[in-house]
Amino acid sequence: MDISVIGTGYVGLVVGACLSEAGNHVTCADIDEEKIRSLRDGEIPIYEPGLERLIPENREAGRLRFTADPARAVEGAEVIYIAVGTPPDEDGSADLSHVLDVARTIGENLTPDAIVVTKSTVPVGTAPKVRQEIESRTDVPFHVVSNPEFLKEGAAVEDFMKPDRIVLGVESDEVKPRLEELYEPFVRTGNPVIFMDVASAEMTKYAANSMLATRISFMNQVAELCEETGADVSKVREGIGSDPRIGSSFLFAGTGYGGSCFPKDVQALVRKGDEEGVDLSILRATHTQNERQKRVLLRKVRDRYGADLSGRRFGVWGLAFKPGTDDMREAPSKVVIRGLLEAGAEVAVHDPEAMEVARGVFGDSVEYADGPYAAARGADGLLICTEWLPYRRPDWEQLGAAMTEPAVFDGRNLFEPGRMRERGFQYFPIGRPEVRSPRRQEPGPRPGRPAGERAGESAGSAGGE
Repeated sequence: MDISVIGTGYVGLVVGACLSEAGNHVTCADIDEEKIRSLRDGEIPIYEPGLERLIPENREAGRLRFTADPARAVEGAEVIYIAVGTPPDEDGSADLSHVLDVARTIGENLTPDAIVVTKSTVPVGTAPKVRQEIESRTDVPFHVVSNPEFLKEGAAVEDFMKPDRIVLGVESDEVKPRLEELYEPFVRTGNPVIFMDVASAEMTKYAANSMLATRISFMNQVAELCEETGADVSKVREGIGSDPRIGSSFLFAGTGYGGSCFPKDVQALVRKGDEEGVDLSILRATHTQNERQKRVLLRKVRDRYGADLSGRRFGVWGLAFKPGTDDMREAPSKVVIRGLLEAGAEVAVHDPEAMEVARGVFGDSVEYADGPYAAARGADGLLICTEWLPYRRPDWEQLGAAMTEPAVFDGRNLFEPGRMRERGFQYFPIGRPEVRSPRRQEPGPRPGRPAGERAGESAGSAGGE
């Protein structure tokens, strides 16, 4: 098929590359001329495993091309994907301006009987708006389809090539055979292609992301209660996750969720509920808990060292909101690092993929280490924000020797408290037993500094936010 994809972000690039891999002729369009120029030069603007092979191979085969002219991409296309951003407005609702701009461009250049597929995450009721914008600029017949994406950053290519399900919202049965043919190469193992009405498909995306976000916030609240009662959230997770009615996914306690989907989609669904007179109080609490959870490591640091961190140095491992990506949108690491800086600390950071992105976020306010141990060098504490594989089995002897004080604040519960005690580390996980140094109860002056200048005269001074 001849396909166009409007938008070359995470979703658009993955959709275009994967569809071209299946033998389709795909044109990806974006009004960002610099991005298109980079793609033509072989530079991929995001880190997403698999794209580094798919894009050049399919470009060389003539199945994938890029243009900065969306109108040209639409001309002659049998299927047109809308894959532009829907950022949150100030009130949390989804901004549809980019989607509707694309719809107008489609209407002015549409081929008869083309299928317009909304791949962007959009609230219920968007499809009629898209249809209205297109119809205002053309008389040719066309179809509007909602096809929400369920792509995990860091595994998006794998998710597209081997989906666990494909959801398609259609206005009539007429278009179903063409969509089944389009997606047939990706569901040969029998995973379902689920057809439904358009409104239900639009709702499915928001409901799925909001359900997963709610599970995360719920477990983070359970973790807080575990810390107060002496329970271990990792054992609790194992116990409840073995129940087939619950399952084990998205039950890990940590520093909260981030990225471009969960925060935005939860707030957008809450806003849609407000518009319809439905109080989605569970999702309001999900969002509130998540914003609070992003500060959990800061609370632990302040409890250990006091509110004033002047003269202290901390290393941070992990900047991206999750492993496998360089995406720092809504990442908990940003809240953590800014909190450390505001309290007067020096901060050195490391991430396998997100260092350049971080430079655009923090500028010269932090030190960019060339490796994990360099980030920990001279540190009073090490904070782990992202569970990259290289961080899970460090050289403990090298790490301990690099740090001024062997204290690890683990936002991802990577290690066993008992083993950390044996290694001689102070250990502060989430919802699990802590391993504290006796110095916690009787803090002495930091080496080389007068006693009256140490940060935090008592545990009580750390207090609240």
